[in-house]
Amino acid sequence: MNRFAKSLLVAALVAVVGMAFRVSWNAQHDVARTVGADETAAFLYPFVVDGLMALALVATLVLTGRDRTFALRVLAGYTAASLVLNYVHGLVPALRGGEVRMQLADWDPANWALVLLATSLPVGAIFFGSDLVAKVLHHRPPPITDQGETDQELTNRLGPDLQESAPETPPAVTEPPATESADPSPTVVPEPVAEPVAEVEPVKPTEPLVLRPVAAVESGPRRATGRVPQSARTPRPTRTPDELLAEARSATAGWSDEKLTAEAIRKAVRTSSANGRTLRDTLKSERAERAVSEAEAA
Repeated sequence: MNRFAKSLLVAALVAVVGMAFRVSWNAQHDVARTVGADETAAFLYPFVVDGLMALALVATLVLTGRDRTFALRVLAGYTAASLVLNYVHGLVPALRGGEVRMQLADWDPANWALVLLATSLPVGAIFFGSDLVAKVLHHRPPPITDQGETDQELTNRLGPDLQESAPETPPAVTEPPATESADPSPTVVPEPVAEPVAEVEPVKPTEPLVLRPVAAVESGPRRATGRVPQSARTPRPTRTPDELLAEARSATAGWSDEKLTAEAIRKAVRTSSANGRTLRDTLKSERAERAVSEAEAA
């Protein structure tokens, strides 16, 4: 069924339910007025009864298991109660309009039962409606698994394949029983004949095996799987400030003043940022002193 057909079906259902509610509303309104409800309560009375029926219907579409059974029972109970009230309204013409307080039946026990039914429906709507809403809000749909068939279905489907793949056992070979003759004759046992013994040649000594050295196959370096202890680490060479300054002088001898930055010096001599800034300041001061001395000499 396509989407348009589903939408049309839902619209038709809503229209039918709306018209049925309007037909039932008149009867329930008059019964509520007869049992003592005021105009406002009588106007809301049909919404309570038929509204809980709609709520129970929605709950049956969402819930599963015992909760769904409970929702179906609530729906069936309130449907039967609404049917009884509509039947009484049609059976007693004096109820139409609900302007006069009167008995719903001539027999007192039946009248008491009908009044109890009409007055208990709003209280039951509060109880059952709250319970259904709580069950719907706390409902968790079962998880969807990829295994769509049970073990029995799998066995039934793979039964012929399993029978074909089973190895066939060879039939057992039975030996025919020996027939006994009526007149047994003595059995002649042949004498053993001595076979000639073959001459054994002496075994020649074999040459000793020469073991040749084979180059060991070097495997790639293993990747560290955890933190390497301090004792197993390769010690880093430490350089003194004078050595760093000498390396910086030789590396930046041909650099211009604009290129002489802390980051460039740090990358050139491979040191920290703090050492790079210190070397930059020292080299710039040396260049400034050298420029002043050259100017005085000139």
